[in-house]
Amino acid sequence: MTPLGPLDPSADRPPAVPATFRSGPRSKATAGRPAAKPAAKAPAAKTPAAAPAKSAAAKPAGRAGAAGSAPAAARPPAAGGALRLPEAPLPPAEVERLVSGAHHDPHALLGAHELPTGTAIRVLRPFAERVVVETELGPAELTHQQGGLFTGLLTGQSFPRYTLRVTYPGGEPLVQEDGYRFAPTLGELDLHLIREGRHEQLWQALGSHLRTVDGVAGTAFAVWAPNAVGVRVIGSFNHWDGTAHPMRSLGSSGVWEVFLPEVGEGEHYKYQILTRQGHRLEKADPLARATQCPPETASVVTASRHEWQDADWMARRARTVHHRAPMSVYELHLASWRPELTSYREIAEVLPGYLNELGFTHVEFMPVMEHPFGGSWGYQVSGFYAPTARLGTPDDFRHLVDTLHRHGIGVLVDWVPAHFPKDGFALARFDGEPLYEPADPLRAEHPDWGTLEFDYGRTEVRNFLVANAVYWCEEFHVDGLRVDAVASMLYLDYSREGGAWTPNQYGGRENLDAASFLQEMNATVYRRCPGVLTVAEESTAWEGVTRPTDSGGLGFGLKWNMGWMHDSLVYIAKEPVHRKYHHNEMTFSMVYAYSENYILPISHDEVVHGKQALVAKMPGDWWQQRANHRAYLGFMWAHPGKQLLFMGQEFAQGAEWDHEHGPQWWVLDEGWPAHADHRGVQRLVGALNHVYRDTPALYEQDTVPAGFAWLDGGAAEDNVLSFVRFAADGSPLVAVCNFSPVVRHGFRVGLPRLEGAEQVWEEALNTDAEEYGGSGVANSGPVKSESEPWNAQPRSAELVLPPLATVWLRPAR
Repeated sequence: MTPLGPLDPSADRPPAVPATFRSGPRSKATAGRPAAKPAAKAPAAKTPAAAPAKSAAAKPAGRAGAAGSAPAAARPPAAGGALRLPEAPLPPAEVERLVSGAHHDPHALLGAHELPTGTAIRVLRPFAERVVVETELGPAELTHQQGGLFTGLLTGQSFPRYTLRVTYPGGEPLVQEDGYRFAPTLGELDLHLIREGRHEQLWQALGSHLRTVDGVAGTAFAVWAPNAVGVRVIGSFNHWDGTAHPMRSLGSSGVWEVFLPEVGEGEHYKYQILTRQGHRLEKADPLARATQCPPETASVVTASRHEWQDADWMARRARTVHHRAPMSVYELHLASWRPELTSYREIAEVLPGYLNELGFTHVEFMPVMEHPFGGSWGYQVSGFYAPTARLGTPDDFRHLVDTLHRHGIGVLVDWVPAHFPKDGFALARFDGEPLYEPADPLRAEHPDWGTLEFDYGRTEVRNFLVANAVYWCEEFHVDGLRVDAVASMLYLDYSREGGAWTPNQYGGRENLDAASFLQEMNATVYRRCPGVLTVAEESTAWEGVTRPTDSGGLGFGLKWNMGWMHDSLVYIAKEPVHRKYHHNEMTFSMVYAYSENYILPISHDEVVHGKQALVAKMPGDWWQQRANHRAYLGFMWAHPGKQLLFMGQEFAQGAEWDHEHGPQWWVLDEGWPAHADHRGVQRLVGALNHVYRDTPALYEQDTVPAGFAWLDGGAAEDNVLSFVRFAADGSPLVAVCNFSPVVRHGFRVGLPRLEGAEQVWEEALNTDAEEYGGSGVANSGPVKSESEPWNAQPRSAELVLPPLATVWLRPAR
């Protein structure tokens, strides 16, 4: 941060020109552009006449016409044939505020303003040696007053249309438009909605946008910084010197705005914010829709040209009832899934085919929003509205989503409204004071990650986040948002010791503002985006996470079942001889299975930081580890709830995930000694998904008790679990899990009565099949049920249970 320096109000010449400016400011729109030809000489009676200089302290008049005073004698022509206009000076104190970036309304001084004696033209062009105004009547030169401010007074014209011809030392004249002659690009409705915190498409108002105003192309910039003394735009188009580009404050909205002609797509920019403490901060745009590739931190002017081709998918999605549809999710980290694929478009060529081969219905991307530190895996977001530039442009990411949709794959993205990093270029103390974060440091600091939490009680911050959720669904057609770290949002004492947190107004530990925000976010997303699904990563017993908001719930569609994940992994990590003492770890999840709408996650969090890969958690030798791994997945896919599996676990890689190197794909290569073992597990996952999608009993009634019944949940001595799943029409699927390493012959299992005379079942899936790397123990041929009641069922059959395996039975087809 740089303290504000003093100005010299007596300066009467342009300041010294740094070497980088001697050829004039460069931009993609003006660099190399030829100077405009002087206008044809006009008749003498129509030539702008000189008039006595008046103080600009006079209030600008309306647009009723030029003043009626008689023209004064014209000054001699300036060099180059342009008439030098009389000055229209400003008080030195006003110029000082303007040039220092401390003026809240530069448009009130700059541009064209009608005075009693004519129209004042004032232009701020630091380092310029000459500024000429080109009107339909010809060129007229402005006079430098102070600090790069050029002024002149036109008579005989009321608010003329004009361009500027600006000359810098050693350079040719540059033809430029004057951005300070335009009205605000934000309307009253936008500002009203921003003040109310209800602008559901906030990204269309704030940020940078290519615009054409009165036939002039440029970029409109707008940023919310209510505590700022002044804001300027700095960027590649002005050599990162914002003196010539101050923004105006749009009243009580806290929004600052400016339209800069000829600033085009691809330009890099930031906001230079003058704080109340006199410091200048350089901040990236909170609503930037594109960014530089880290470690660079500037925002980028962008526009989308992607033409969506997923209309059929979007129409089907809007008709889908997710709770009654199959949903098997493959979670991945885009940057490391296939490290040799370095762009969204390259990934789009490979990923859809892989997911279809394995039968996954959805893919979940770990955060794709821009983030400064790759080691955060994207969970410390600095650019909430921009896909990370590490893998390409926003349109490249649109292409990836579009391609997945055209291959029948839904796309979920991880969304992180719980916190943000303290990096000086981003949201932290954005305008010099707590803005996006609470002012109370006990509420602002996130103790686990060294980050800052959002101030969910502030309407503009809530609007920023709610609109961001809508943005990803509407602009990128994503099909769902998995909301990270919900528990840390909901509890004021989360990871805080006594005395390190402040209670709510009722003395409780619940963050009521956060709960209200989540309700608003969910209600807004579901209302605006038909078929979109929101998922909560919430690890506590907060009531009603997936209950509708109109019934007092938070309104999520699904909740990660962290209890099931923890308990089942505790069980499966035990040696089989000890599992009978932990049998309840596998059955307890059904006690609360219908309290929420659940998804069963084996996510990235379970295979990092010393927790080991899924197969490495299993006891026994390599064969037993793989068998346990396969049996566990069979149990998981049959259990009520949707399922999620992190990359690498589908082929039983042995190492933890490393974000720098990605999955161990080489274990699938024929040159790897155990490649057949890994490919067997991969084939099993494909079979699980394909049978799952073909069996309504496994998904249609995930959220209602009618979809599940225990056959025998108490066979702890045998390490066996058996249960039946039912489709909406009553058709069943039976799952039997043998978590012991012995083959069990003649193991009787109760079976429901089937319709019709034939009471014959068949194996739909057996995780011990040889093609999956198993021993090949199976129930060969049809399984005929007998009339002997068992397990509270009217019929039963004696089965062969393979070792460390799960078997699915379905009515014979």
